[in-house]
This record gives sequence, structure tokens and C-alpha cells, in this order.
Amino acid sequence: MMTRNSSSAAISVRALDKSYGTNHVLSRVDLEVERGTVFALLGPNGAGKTTIVHILSTLVAADGGDVFVDGYNVRTQADDARASIGLTGQFSAVDNLLTGEENLLLMARLRHLKARDAKKRVTELLEQFDLVEAARKPLATYSGGMKRRLDLAMTLVSTPRVIFLDEPTTGLDPRSRHTMWDIVRNLVAEGTTVLLTTQYLDEADELADRIAVLDGGRIVAEGTPDELKRLVPGGHIRLRFGDATALDTASGILAESERDDAGLTLTVPTDGGVGALRTVLARLDAAHLEVDDLGIHTPDLDDVFFALTGRVDTKGPTS
Repeated sequence: MMTRNSSSAAISVRALDKSYGTNHVLSRVDLEVERGTVFALLGPNGAGKTTIVHILSTLVAADGGDVFVDGYNVRTQADDARASIGLTGQFSAVDNLLTGEENLLLMARLRHLKARDAKKRVTELLEQFDLVEAARKPLATYSGGMKRRLDLAMTLVSTPRVIFLDEPTTGLDPRSRHTMWDIVRNLVAEGTTVLLTTQYLDEADELADRIAVLDGGRIVAEGTPDELKRLVPGGHIRLRFGDATALDTASGILAESERDDAGLTLTVPTDGGVGALRTVLARLDAAHLEVDDLGIHTPDLDDVFFALTGRVDTKGPTS
């Protein structure tokens, strides 16, 4: 009898390979996702993000490697793994001919919930996702954000321990995106593990405990958002002075800076840390120089993404 892997990780992937003919989609991918966290996969179009999600959710077979979800081997214990997971894809999977409540009840039946348990669970989800008033209305009356909330609610009918969200906020307006973010945060606070793929770098920055950047089927970087940002140069402090005399003096003190005479500003390279800012201000203070204004720029995930993949963004369908 096969047993469940006792690893503390909710998702464990080692040396994952996948090809379609001569197209090598994934090559020796390693991932480890701790329970009760959000792990984001970033990458340009065709990087292999959705392929990873499909393999983890047992929809596609890997060509090589070891893959465990919630302790179950997705190749040899697929049924057990499927019982532990929920999947929300890039496009809504709701039935537009049914009401919201009917969609949820249908999913409950597919998950083999007893009638009484199904009704209770549907009621809970309608309340949790703020769909009570719209529960018995046709889906034609639902906004895009409401449909995505319903889609996620359907994923949660069986209370999965691990959820895969494949670009869950694509096409949503900013208010709906923030609503989805709050829902994800609440799920994680209750102990759910979330693997997220997204085309929005700010979304990964807001939600993810750890991020992996995938390019050409390989993981090219992994870490917390702050760790990834520290990989990229470009942080600086921008100082503005009241007159040209102060600018000249400051430029002599901060020899590593770049000056803009027209704007009376100096740009000083920095790692973005508080210590670096204190050092710069202390050097100016020792010379009795006052700064009229200052700004701090630290690399963001857009900078990281471009530096690691050579692309500006991740917009568009993924593979």
C-alpha cells in the first residue's frame, strides 16, 4: 500500500521535465512550497508556468522527475492528490446557463457531498464570497469579478488544502483584483497553500511569500520578493538642493553621484537600505549641507523580471 510522503512541504518538485515533440517546455525544474504560504510563478509567455500547474494538478503527465502535492505522488497517487487540490484556470469555468447557487450545488454533487452537507457548504461559500444577493440570478447578470469569485468558490467546495490559481485576476478591474487578493490572503491565513501564476508583477509582490522566475523552461531565480529585488542593481537616492553652490559642494562630497545641474539634483547609487541613506545624510550633515528634497528608488519586480528574462512584462496567454 502506498503511503503519503511525510514532508512538511505542500508541494515538492524535483528535476521536472516535460517536452512536446522537440519542444522542451520544462527542464530540470525544482520547487518547494511550504504549507500555508503563497508561492508565485512568474515568467514570459511560453515559459512553462501553466504546464507546471497542469502537471501538479494531474491534468498532464510529466516526462521525468518527482512531483508531490500534499504529500502524494501525482503519478502513482493521482486520486489522493486530486482530493487535496483545487484549480482555478485562466478562464472562468462556470456554467452560464445556471445561477451561481446552481453552479456551486453542481460542483458539490461532482465532489460527492451529501445533500445536507452540500447545501451547508454552498451557503457558507455564498456568504464568504459576497454572492448571497446574486445567488439565484442568472450568470448573464454577473460582472467579470463576480464570475471569478464564483469560479474560486467552486474550487473551494471540497475545502482543498492546496489551491492552484492560474492567472486568476486576468481581465479584472482594479477593485475586483483587490477583492481577489483579500480572498487569497484570508485563505492562506486559514492554512491553505496557494500556488499562483500571474501576469501582474504587482500581484506577486502583494501576495507571494516566495517567487520563482521561470524562463525557457528553467527556474532562473527564486526567493522572497525582497531577495529578488536585491539581485538587481539600480537602486539610488535622489537629492535636490536649494542652489548651485550647495550642489557643487555635495557633488564633491558624494563623488560617486551623478549630477543634474538644471534640476539641482544628485543621484547616488545605493542598495536601498536604511543604513545607506543614513550614511549619505550624515556626510552631508557633517558639511552643514541641507537637502531640499530626497527620493529613494529601489528595484521592483518589473526591474527583476526584465533583468532575468530580457522582457518587459508577462502580458498575454501563457503556456
